[in-house]
Amino acid sequence: MQDNKKEMIENFTNKYSRIFKENSLIDSSLDEKYGVKRGLRDKSGKGVLAGLTQVSLIQASEEVDGKNVPCDGRLFYRGYNITDLVKGFNNKLYGFEEITYLLLFSSLPNKEQLTEFREILNDSRNLPRNFVRDVIMKAPSKDIMNSLTKSILTLASYDENISDLSLDNVLRQCLTLISVFPMLSVYGYHAYKHYECDESLYIHRPDDSLSMAENILRMLRPDKQYTELEANVLDIALVLHMEHGGGNNSTFTTRVVSSSGSDTYSVIAAALSSLKGPKHGGANIKVVEMVQDIKSHVADLKDEEEVRSYLSKIVNKEAFDKSGLIYGMGHAVYSISDPRERAFKGFVEKLADEKGRNADFELYSMIERMAPEVIAKERRIYKGVSANVDFYSGFVYSMLDIPVELYTPIFAIARIVGWSAHRMEELINGDKIIRPAYKSIATEKNYMEMNER
Repeated sequence: MQDNKKEMIENFTNKYSRIFKENSLIDSSLDEKYGVKRGLRDKSGKGVLAGLTQVSLIQASEEVDGKNVPCDGRLFYRGYNITDLVKGFNNKLYGFEEITYLLLFSSLPNKEQLTEFREILNDSRNLPRNFVRDVIMKAPSKDIMNSLTKSILTLASYDENISDLSLDNVLRQCLTLISVFPMLSVYGYHAYKHYECDESLYIHRPDDSLSMAENILRMLRPDKQYTELEANVLDIALVLHMEHGGGNNSTFTTRVVSSSGSDTYSVIAAALSSLKGPKHGGANIKVVEMVQDIKSHVADLKDEEEVRSYLSKIVNKEAFDKSGLIYGMGHAVYSISDPRERAFKGFVEKLADEKGRNADFELYSMIERMAPEVIAKERRIYKGVSANVDFYSGFVYSMLDIPVELYTPIFAIARIVGWSAHRMEELINGDKIIRPAYKSIATEKNYMEMNER
């Protein structure tokens, strides 16, 4: 009986999904006719201005002789160039907590402020009694982003002030979520591997004396061990993924849902749902899969012409996932370069050297160099194409033995800092619910005539 019902539902959905598609296709030429900015961007990649922010600044062009021309990308956190911030870590080793303070409170902390802030983050890193057992361990999922979202929404039921939108309460909620995201992510992964894959279960508590990056590796690995370089490179990855303007999909989602007056947990759950898509936070997974595909089909990985030929097949939808995309290449804003990728690449090379992955690094570098040429040759493009930060991040995570299921959650662990800053900024300055317009091109129909049939 159950099989019959399942078959009936499948037959219905197969039939009516086709009907829905037939009645929903819209001629793309109408975009230009009605001035629609598909993806809220014009053909050059410039976004529709939807609001103002002081959290970060992205520069992809500059004025020359009265005209805006593309330039090497620059990214500023609260006025500080991200490249300078990363260089400044050389004497401090770990920067996640310091840059979190900067993005939330608009200035770099002094020694006393940073010490106090770290203590607050440690004190906020507590889950309700039996939460790991009763929530994370129940119904574990291979999709850790879904597991993380479930945990966030469940945490809301433990908060007596869930709907209080006063800034001090929202800040408390944000600090708690920033602090517990690594635990929820890593424990969710361990639960999946134990209950679904029959592997050993181990739950390591974070150590208050360690940085965020160190604790992630400590909780993830059975022996809790990691090298200084491993933790340092992961810390850099977290900092570079923390924030990227108000227009990126998950941060814009944060501001849209915040503008409705929703609670912090619902807002962050919505942002997580946005981030998990392969066009956003899931892109680094696709890069790793694509490179593995290249390694499987190219006989000599040092032969540039052979690699170039296979990249052309990918662009022409003849290879890999047939999407026509070289993942990790191109960005909605940047054209000449992504400053995050440039700041990251040197650390990636150091880690590759320590891990004996120099050949892989050389392949990634070759693809980075050749892909823009291949794309420009095979496709009509309106702006330059360069490697983005996700081109190398998946490679780094693989060298750190971080499982692929945690690639996007690692992104979320970083980006919740930016989400928090934008949520509070929206609550302070936003006075209207965000509501863009969609023009209907539907034909009016007469219900009474249809009813007479």
